[in-house]
Amino acid sequence: MWVAFAACALCVVFGAVLALGQAVTARHRAGGAADLAALAAADRALWGEAEACAAAARVTAAQGVELVRCGLRDGGIAEVAARTVLGRYHPEVSSRAGPQEALADPVLPGGVP
Repeated sequence: MWVAFAACALCVVFGAVLALGQAVTARHRAGGAADLAALAAADRALWGEAEACAAAARVTAAQGVELVRCGLRDGGIAEVAARTVLGRYHPEVSSRAGPQEALADPVLPGGVP
C-alpha cells in the first residue's frame, strides 16, 4: 500500500518539475527574443519607428515569438515586448536597447545595470 502511495507522490513531484521547466523555458524564450528584437530595433532607430519595428518583427518571427509592442523613445531607445506560447504558458517580456548615454538613469549611479 505504501509503495503505491510513494509512486503516486513521485509522479506528482515529477509532473510539477516538468511544468516548472516548461514555464522557465517559455520565459527564457520570450526574454531572448525580446532582447534580440530590441537590439534590432535600436540598430534601425535612425531610419524611423516603422523600419525599426519592422526589423524587430522580423527577429521575433524568426524566433517563433509574437511581437506585442514596439516603439522608439527620444535618444534612439527602442522598447519592445514579446510573447511566446508554450503549452499553457504565455509569458510576455519587455526589453529596451539603445545608446548607453540615453539609457542612463539619473537615480541609479552609472546608468542601467
